[in-house]
Amino acid sequence: MARQRRVHDKPLVYRRAVASGMIRLRPATLRAIRAGRVEKGDPVAAGEIAGLAALKQTPLLLPHCHPVPLTGSRVEIAPTPGGLRATAEVEAVYRTGVEMEALTGVAVALLTVWDMLKYLEKDARGQYPATRIERVRVVTKVKAAAQGSEP
Repeated sequence: MARQRRVHDKPLVYRRAVASGMIRLRPATLRAIRAGRVEKGDPVAAGEIAGLAALKQTPLLLPHCHPVPLTGSRVEIAPTPGGLRATAEVEAVYRTGVEMEALTGVAVALLTVWDMLKYLEKDARGQYPATRIERVRVVTKVKAAAQGSEP
């Protein structure tokens, strides 16, 4: 039987999670992004917006996640050598953590970037030999010691 964990008896506490991940891209694709020559538009802006929307939808995607009333969130995509790094930060005062929301935001941000750039990343056989999403992980998790307080 599948079930969601009961959290009604847990106290409300400040929670914060930061997740990050990376998408590896070809040098020519990175040049196209910098030059503003991507057919579908700006993959950085679109990825950030998609990631922000996705983290709010986490309980719809992951059936064991509780709907958490978020009090703050952000998604940022920045260039790195060899690709782009997505970072999501999520905050809430609630009974359960926000790590899954942060991870979902990062994953969807990176998938959005891939979707917008796939025509630039394909090789002659339609494959993606250089493109990969990697190192998606929770970087920071905070749970305040006192009920309802922020660190």
